[in-house]
Amino acid sequence: MDAVSRQSQQSIEQGSRSFAAAARLFDAQTRDSASLLYAWCRHCDDVIDGQVLGFAAETIEAQTARERLARLRHMTDAAYQGETVEDPVFQAFQRVVQRHHIPRQYPLDLLEGFRMDVEQTRYESLQDTLRYSYHVAGVVGVMMALVMGVRDRPTLDRACDLGLGFQLTNIARDVREDALIGRCYLPAAWCREEGLALEDLAHPDAADAVSRLTARLVEEAEPYYASAMIGIRQLPFRSAWAIAAARNVYREIGMQLKREGRQAVRQRAVTTPARKRVLAGYGGLQALVAVSIGRMLPEPPRRGLWNRPSADTAQPDSL
Repeated sequence: MDAVSRQSQQSIEQGSRSFAAAARLFDAQTRDSASLLYAWCRHCDDVIDGQVLGFAAETIEAQTARERLARLRHMTDAAYQGETVEDPVFQAFQRVVQRHHIPRQYPLDLLEGFRMDVEQTRYESLQDTLRYSYHVAGVVGVMMALVMGVRDRPTLDRACDLGLGFQLTNIARDVREDALIGRCYLPAAWCREEGLALEDLAHPDAADAVSRLTARLVEEAEPYYASAMIGIRQLPFRSAWAIAAARNVYREIGMQLKREGRQAVRQRAVTTPARKRVLAGYGGLQALVAVSIGRMLPEPPRRGLWNRPSADTAQPDSL
């Protein structure tokens, strides 16, 4: 493992314990590629939000954030054009997109999600929230599936569904924290139904109403988590195990939000290490069934789910 891979591995270990634990289930090359991709995604998010590995470090003015976003776009383009890049994060990014022929549109779709944050986009409907969720998480699921060797559109759609499930869970868990920094990813129409404005979401008196909204969003995530489990049939066993484990851990957060109600609004929901081990073990059983018996069964349609924009037919940009 060289310096670029080591730094990327450290990024995932420090930035997300849940994803790091799931990534250990991959084979060595897939684990390395997943770390390389994660390092770039984490870096871009941190640059825009003024964070270090997801934790607040500084307050970023809107104009500065726009300039930083433009810089990220420029460096991403440079990596795709085959230019020599000095930043280890972009060296990691260039390596992973070369190795797995990731079309340029997908990283640009992720940067579009960061633009939506910079511009403080508001989300009127669930469809708007899902569109944002695609840009910051669904497209990451697609790129991760490419890392795992997937190329067919139906399985890439299922990978996107997992990212959507993850992000809907994130939004539900972080309503109060987001509101405190002036952000809201809940559908505004839902908030109006509860008589809530953005400034109300962090108020203790709104805990019951917020808990109803988060439970509603958790329910909306369920068909996306179910769809993702169909997709793991097409993965190698170790990749299927890693993805099933990550899916189970994140879904558990949503289930906890529903169980705890207003208490979960006041205190951030977490999954204990012991529970994570149980969910990872169960993921191994799910993966075994999926790649053995599941592959012999007809694949149910993705009826009623949000459909991502497609870059599948695009050729990877020259590197």
